[in-house]
Parts: sequence; C-alpha cells; structure tokens
Amino acid sequence: MQTPVAPAIITRYEAGSASSESDILVTEEPLEIRLGHGPAHDRKEIRLSVTMRTPGHDEELALGFLFTEGIIIDPSELLRVVQCEHVKPEERGNVVRAELHPKVDLDAAKWQRNFYTSSSCGVCGKSSIEAVQTACTRSIAPWGPVDSTVITALPDRMREAQTVFKHTGGIHAAALFDRSGKLLLLREDIGRHNAVDKVIGAALAARLPMATCQLLVSGRAGFELVQKCAVAGIPLMAAVGAPSSLAVQLATDNGLTLIGFLRGERFNVYGAPNPS
Repeated sequence: MQTPVAPAIITRYEAGSASSESDILVTEEPLEIRLGHGPAHDRKEIRLSVTMRTPGHDEELALGFLFTEGIIIDPSELLRVVQCEHVKPEERGNVVRAELHPKVDLDAAKWQRNFYTSSSCGVCGKSSIEAVQTACTRSIAPWGPVDSTVITALPDRMREAQTVFKHTGGIHAAALFDRSGKLLLLREDIGRHNAVDKVIGAALAARLPMATCQLLVSGRAGFELVQKCAVAGIPLMAAVGAPSSLAVQLATDNGLTLIGFLRGERFNVYGAPNPS
C-alpha cells in the first residue's frame, strides 16, 4: 500500500559541519484516471488523464476532478471508482477506473485528450487553455461582507490540522470551512489543484453544502483553482499567496469573493468590497 511519505537518508550541513540523518519526503506518484462509460451491455473505456499526486484519497480526487472538469454534474452520475488490478506491476496502485452511470451521455471525442497534468500547475500540461475553461453555470450566492476576524484565523487552523506538512514541509493543503470558520474538511497533496479536487470530492461524497462554505488554499490563487470553486459553487476562496489576473477576472465574472496574501492579520479582497 502506498503512503503519503517516503524515507530518505540526507546529508545535513549546519555551521560548516555535515552529518548523515534520516528524513521524510512527500511521496509523488502518477495517477492515471480511466473512464468507463456507455450502456450496460456495451461499456467502453477511455484513458482520461494522468496527474502527479500524493497517494491517498484517490477516489475523492477522481470524483472531484470529474466534477470540476464538467464531465459529471452530480455525484450520482459516478457509480464507483476502483483501483485497476490488471496493470503492470509498476503501475499497481496508480491506476483507477471511474465508472459513469449508463445514463451519462459522454462525448468521448471531446474528453479523450490524454492530457498530462503536472504537480505544480494543472493548466500548463493540457493541450490548450480551452480544455480547462469549463463553463461555470452554477449560480453562486454572494458571500457578502468579509469578517476579518474569521478569515485571519483560518491559516492557523489549517496548519494545525495538517499532518504530512508537519513532517515534510513540502506539500500543499486545501481546507473547507463553514461560515463561522469551523474546519469541515482538509486534504493535502503535492499538487495544489489535486488538494482542491480531493476536498471537493470529499464534500460531494458527504453531500456537504459547499454553497455556504469557504475554501482556503496554502499556495497562490491560480485560475484553475478559482474555476474549481466556481464549478462547485463555493462563494469564497482564500489563498496565502498571490492571485493571478485571470483568477481575479474569473472570480469577478462568477460573483466569487477572492482573497489573496492572507498572512497574519493582513489580506487583500478582490471583487468584494467592505471587509468588516
């Protein structure tokens, strides 16, 4: 069974002296998502994507990915996600098959693009920018005034709940909170977009009302992360890092409150006036 961390022997240099020590690294492995679709009597399979991820919560990752990419619009359209057993030994544990409900009308030609998603940026490896511009048709209820006391407390609550980060210092996190700042879900992954997909997948599986939640991410606020929030109907996304111009534009177009540079008692709000 794969684990989110792996042991390593390092040479540590400090004050001019070197010593050999044991360390722990974040595990990075490819995950191939295959898609089973079609009527019950004539199922077909396409190889949908490969993403570099930290093992764990692969079923949530697949569910969140299919939802935020617009392949499914409701969790009921996904029957199950299973590990593929008939694969090469080196692929075992790194290939899953997502079985769509027979009623789902899938345009296989549209989605069979065999794109590669890197761990650092979900957009750059895809065949074109249009491939990730999923229509954000879900109506987002405005968040309203931002409560600075609640917002500034979120990063500490997220860090306290992180487990892999405490041991490695090299992993992204995404955390879903309710309006009062109570932590509902947290997922870690070497890819920031994977962490968000895992959280959204977990929320979908648990039927959590994301329309009343806020999402915090540990890195920057890129276009793809804002898109995932917009598709899921999450009305507020906060990031400890900077947003991009395209992320701000997408948030504005969809009525999503976007917060960046959330550090200590300071943060910037993009497109939502009058933080309280």
